[in-house]
Amino acid sequence: MPKLHYKVVQHDGGWAYRLGDVFSEPFADKATALAAARRVAAEQRIPGDTTQIEFQDGDGRWHSELSEGDDRPEADVES
Repeated sequence: MPKLHYKVVQHDGGWAYRLGDVFSEPFADKATALAAARRVAAEQRIPGDTTQIEFQDGDGRWHSELSEGDDRPEADVES
């Protein structure tokens, strides 16, 4: 099972949460960014429907696979 680690950081004149190299929108203060990151991390654990997905990898190749609706990642927040 994948593990996601959101990190709250200063960004773009405010605060944001980051997953890998991707930043959220900026928030005015750290507390608001932290609350948003915790909400997003909690939403990652909500089961969904099993569905066919397509995605592009870092090398530009496209993949198609079946995504199980109950195969949810572990997610946490580092502040």
